[in-house]
Amino acid sequence: MTLPVAASPATERAALPPAVEVRELRKEIGGRLILRGIDLRVEFGETVVIFGPNGAGKTTLLRILATLARPSGGTVRLAGIDLAAVGPDVRRWIGLLGHQTYLYDDLTAEENLRFYGRMFDVPDLDARIDAVLAQVGLAGRRRDRVRTFSRGMQQRLALARAILHRPGLLLLDEPESGLDPAAAASLRTLIAAVERPDRAVVLTSHALDLGLELASRVVVLVNGTIVLDRPRAAVDRVTLEQVYATAVAGGR
Repeated sequence: MTLPVAASPATERAALPPAVEVRELRKEIGGRLILRGIDLRVEFGETVVIFGPNGAGKTTLLRILATLARPSGGTVRLAGIDLAAVGPDVRRWIGLLGHQTYLYDDLTAEENLRFYGRMFDVPDLDARIDAVLAQVGLAGRRRDRVRTFSRGMQQRLALARAILHRPGLLLLDEPESGLDPAAAASLRTLIAAVERPDRAVVLTSHALDLGLELASRVVVLVNGTIVLDRPRAAVDRVTLEQVYATAVAGGR
């Protein structure tokens, strides 16, 4: 499967379909609606940050975009292609940093990246591994086993894994979770550095300051419903806190 931006990074953004287009998306689990008919559009070059309390449906939404879960209704298109009509090859176009790092503790940093690089048929793999390890500041630890890494270092290596194959869509699920302030600040810098005009980033977070710093668009998801979707320039921290608190208190 070939998706346009992954194949042609220089393509004009105006000529491209949205990186993500979700319409009337629903997800039911065990008789409970997790996502209640949401609409979401993400353009190439955007970083959309989704805030919401636990149980809002943030992780479920990212799992659907990553093709790890199927929707109960609605449509999902990536770069104009309906996910219902494609196979697992679409995952070659997606990078995911989830609650799990998907790293192997007994392999070194380099061995982990080589494993995933072969899985995704990454060209010039040696050079690409060198590049992403340098990008996340782990070149000097490339031959160390992952089990010797701190949580923050594991998150940085997991980000390297997620961008190794040059995905057109990067999905980051609460990447700051479990990190101390210094590690979170380091990861924030790295996430900002992987933004590209030919890539869309969708990030979920509980950290208002982190999200507002990274976002080009802000979304608030509460009880499976989008209650706010605005450009970052139209949202300040006070407004975000008020909308968030009101929606949560109202049970929406």
